[in-house]
Amino acid sequence: MRGGAFSRRVFPARCLSRPPSEERRVAGEATAMEDDEPDAFDAIVMAETKFHGEGYQEGYEEGICAGAIEGRQYGVQQGAIIGLEIGSYLGFAVTWKRLLSEGSDEKHSKKIKVLESLIQMIQNFPCEDPVYENLQEDLEKIRGRFKQACSLLHVQPDFRLGSEGSALTF
Repeated sequence: MRGGAFSRRVFPARCLSRPPSEERRVAGEATAMEDDEPDAFDAIVMAETKFHGEGYQEGYEEGICAGAIEGRQYGVQQGAIIGLEIGSYLGFAVTWKRLLSEGSDEKHSKKIKVLESLIQMIQNFPCEDPVYENLQEDLEKIRGRFKQACSLLHVQPDFRLGSEGSALTF
């Protein structure tokens, strides 16, 4: 009698049922055990999750590739701009040093020293090392020395980069 009375007791439906994920797992195990074939409904139900994961992975891999290409192009562009700037400074310094050396007056000695210092800084600039940690600091020092040389020579530099090309005018 005890078993009969216990079996008649009413429990709320939520207490008797398993969570949906548990029911799918148990149903899937039962089906797989019965005929060793995956449940067709599981494939349909899980298709969205599967395709979302695959799409995410494909997009991530394509993003890495596209980012590397874009980063390389940007790096080449920035390197060319810095190289153009440094090259212009070097040409400026060498030209003015040569012009001032011809007169070899004592009054040009300070100007020549500043130009020699600028040339030395440019020659020591690590053009071959793109991950040089003091690259920006050294570039700012070169720019400062260039401005100092322009001031001593009473030259107003106008360095432009634009669609019509680059120019360093005086």
